Amino acid sequence: MRKLIAAALMLMLLGSQISLVSAGPFAVNSRIKDIAKVQGVRSNQLVGYGLVVGLAGTGDSNKSLETIQSIANMLKTFGVTVNTAQLQSKNVAAAIITAQLPPFAKPGDTIDITVSSIGDAKSLQGGTLLQTPLQAANGLVYAVAQGAVSTGGFAASSGGSSQQKNFPTVGTTPNGAIVERDVPMQFSSNSTISLSLSQPDFTTASRVSEAIDSRFGGISIAKDPGTVQINIPHEYRNNIVGFIAAIEELAVTPDNIAKVVINERTGTIVMGSNVTVDEVAVAQGGLSIKISKYTDISQPPPFSGGNTEKTKNTDIDVTEDKANIVLLPATSSVGDVVNALNAIGATPRDIISILQAMKAAGALHADLQII
Repeated sequence: MRKLIAAALMLMLLGSQISLVSAGPFAVNSRIKDIAKVQGVRSNQLVGYGLVVGLAGTGDSNKSLETIQSIANMLKTFGVTVNTAQLQSKNVAAAIITAQLPPFAKPGDTIDITVSSIGDAKSLQGGTLLQTPLQAANGLVYAVAQGAVSTGGFAASSGGSSQQKNFPTVGTTPNGAIVERDVPMQFSSNSTISLSLSQPDFTTASRVSEAIDSRFGGISIAKDPGTVQINIPHEYRNNIVGFIAAIEELAVTPDNIAKVVINERTGTIVMGSNVTVDEVAVAQGGLSIKISKYTDISQPPPFSGGNTEKTKNTDIDVTEDKANIVLLPATSSVGDVVNALNAIGATPRDIISILQAMKAAGALHADLQII
């Protein structure tokens, strides 16, 4: 059972039953490029400050002094001197522009940008971002952004009522920035390259190294659970790209720790295929308490001089259901656990409690994660 697909077996909690969805009793190989990346190949974050103009009265108010000052500074670059006290900013909004500069992006390439209002603008719908330089953490400008902003939402109000869809104060501009400077990528050093695993694991790192060595000879070593160092063969010294491409296509069966993920809000449970349990008995029963209230008439005896009164009485009925007990044998599979819990009629909340109790008892051999 430990050779089952490592992706996960979804347990969908439907009513009081759990259904097991299995991808099949076979191991699935993944390409190295899907579980690891070459060290040194990375994206970079860019940020800038700009103005969105052309808004239909939904921009920043005159209380946003930074917007007023930004408008004055922009006009000054065009030779226009204005009195900031007379400026109206309702058609303009100050915004922060963010973007991801992908690896190996060259000057002239375009990237997507996100425009976010930082003032009290109501909406950026219909606005246009003016030319804004985007810089990285080192302070250098790597791209310049400009273009129409698409919010994908709206906000409208009248007579004390309002309607809003999505977040109209945040928008995007596809291909809204032009790359002006590339970032040098150094992914090889001293005729070696290193792979970083997306999910560090001793077994997976060893298997990656074995797959590479079986294809190219003894050229790699797993330095730690997340890094595999590779010596570039002499015949590939002038074709490093082709060498990396050949490595990325190699098939490896990744390994993962046994894990059970529980979402208490939705009642969803996802179990890894290698989850096992020791022999354990699970009992599930319910205690139901029914409280009923009714009105009774209190009638005094004849000639007693008493008055007829209404009285409120309460009945409490306690019923304890017979506990259902099921014995799970050692090394049970995920399917055995699911079938057993279904057999005792456990509800989704019951199953979550049962799994937590099994983990506390040391019978569940898996990492229990609650999200």
